[in-house]
Amino acid sequence: MTIRAFRTSDFEAIEKIYSLAKLDEFRFEQDQFVLIPLREDETRLRELLESTIFVHDDKGIRGYGAVYGNEIRTLLVHPLFRRQGVGGQLFSHMIAWVGGPATLCVAKSNVTAKALYQQYGFRVTGEFEACYNGKSVIANTMD
Repeated sequence: MTIRAFRTSDFEAIEKIYSLAKLDEFRFEQDQFVLIPLREDETRLRELLESTIFVHDDKGIRGYGAVYGNEIRTLLVHPLFRRQGVGGQLFSHMIAWVGGPATLCVAKSNVTAKALYQQYGFRVTGEFEACYNGKSVIANTMD
């Protein structure tokens, strides 16, 4: 297992993980969300590509995360590799890479992700309205 920097050749694997995992962020929401493929989601693609991206590589990409400044922007794990420590390893790596106080945003209803972040000492510090594919989502800031 290796946490390493993103390579251009990893993009297809990241796209696949995104397509399989992105909507899980909203699984506790009342509305149904439709996936916008990463290549077509201008905002999320731009935010990803301007970030420092890390991948969890164990004979293939199992998850990835992205950091911009002190903000952890993305943490997605392939559904087949959840509950195996992939998310925690990526999260630990990104926190260490930031090297100081970090912040992130997460759907308020995403209790699974929030529980992981709370294990690392993060706490909810704010709430705001976000939007995905034209639908409103209440989100939390955590640091």
